[in-house]
Amino acid sequence: MLTKRIIPCLDIKNGRTVKGVNFVDLRDAGDPVELAKIYSDEGADELVFLDISATEERRRTLIDLVRKVAATINIPFTVGGGISAVEDVEVLLQNGADKVSINSSAVKNPQLINDLAQKFGSQCVVVAIDAKQIDEEWIVHLVGGKVPTEIKLFDWAKEVEERGAGEILFTSMNHDGTKNGFANEALAKLSQLVNIPIIASGGAGNMQHFVDTFIDGKADAALAASVFHFKEIEIKALKKELKNNNIEVRI
Repeated sequence: MLTKRIIPCLDIKNGRTVKGVNFVDLRDAGDPVELAKIYSDEGADELVFLDISATEERRRTLIDLVRKVAATINIPFTVGGGISAVEDVEVLLQNGADKVSINSSAVKNPQLINDLAQKFGSQCVVVAIDAKQIDEEWIVHLVGGKVPTEIKLFDWAKEVEERGAGEILFTSMNHDGTKNGFANEALAKLSQLVNIPIIASGGAGNMQHFVDTFIDGKADAALAASVFHFKEIEIKALKKELKNNNIEVRI
């Protein structure tokens, strides 16, 4: 069995880490560079940095902050927000990112997935999908969850895999920040549908939720924010609990 990954997520707005519920009501969660170092030292497997207002504000990701975070950690580092061209990715990789996460730009220009996979390799390309369950159907949303599309989650997941994405980061907007557990039914369906790793996001509230998403949701990795930022769950203790449930993790 492949090792499961625990991934803290830094949602960045105005240079600070923030966290909300269902993508709204953001509150401050601390300095991103300090948090990144803590997570790296505590045994996180990877770190995700999302400049959550870059697309809405039509600007590029905060390069200086990316560089500072990269300099303080020694784990794989994924950066997203405001990426719309091959050149944007070149700059991020030169400044310490190991992978990039694209979301709205991939939906608006699906060829971007092909272009990035071709130039940098699939292992570098994470496609983030924010979806909301509306009348039994999972619908893809853009611009930090603000803009609904007519695209269905499972159709889009299949397409991004075919275009060369190396991983899918699926966030359930219904579960985001609620701490009621991950969207395991949708995650399990995604895992059956595609052959690339699925990162579960949205809904972590306790250690059991992580156990459940790896066992029931068949997720390859689990991403969370507030439970780590506000010290509700410590990564070392979480990994111990996963081990106790026969889930392979890197200690």
